[in-house]
Amino acid sequence: MSDQNGGSQEPEREEPIIRDKRRIDPETGKVRQPDADAAAGDDEHDLAHEELVDVGPAESDDGETVLSDDDLDILSGQTTAETLAADRLADLQRVTAEYANYRKRTEANREIERERAVGDAVKGLIPVLDDLERAEKHGDLGEGSAFSTIAAKLRSAVERLGLVPYGEKGDPFDPQIHEAIFQQPTPDVTTDTVAEVVETGYRLGSTTVRVAKVVVSVPA
Repeated sequence: MSDQNGGSQEPEREEPIIRDKRRIDPETGKVRQPDADAAAGDDEHDLAHEELVDVGPAESDDGETVLSDDDLDILSGQTTAETLAADRLADLQRVTAEYANYRKRTEANREIERERAVGDAVKGLIPVLDDLERAEKHGDLGEGSAFSTIAAKLRSAVERLGLVPYGEKGDPFDPQIHEAIFQQPTPDVTTDTVAEVVETGYRLGSTTVRVAKVVVSVPA
């Protein structure tokens, strides 16, 4: 468009209209009540020359502002940011402790399962160890002999698996780990004592794979 002096005149630019859709008044901290301005949103499609700019938090699909209970408590003054931070820290510490306990239980259960699996495997070797022990007592495992070398390798292998023999003459008798196959009154003892080990016992970690069979000396 030209003015009377023959020059061109640019059209006036419309300023954008800013609509504050926040449900919480930033000045008072209170929830706003619906008013006639809310109905004006229905006429937005008719304002072709206006540019609408929304101010406020994100909205859900149905147009409602999404605020958490914590946000509402802070805005209404029922709680403070420091209190909320302390609550979140307490929650984090509780979850961390629960995870640490869960990991300890898992590791303990894993160790128990490992011992059970290894125990099942070495049970088949215990009769062989018994034969080697009897052969040794009878002098059949002379030092430097082939059988002596084999026996040493087998015992070393089961020890690496964690299988430990127990039961010695003179040990205090314990019915939890010893099986008494015979009792003999002995005037020299004051408490029940292992007089002879008939069959060696074996442990695997905290598990007793086989109890020791013993002769027990009891006070006469």
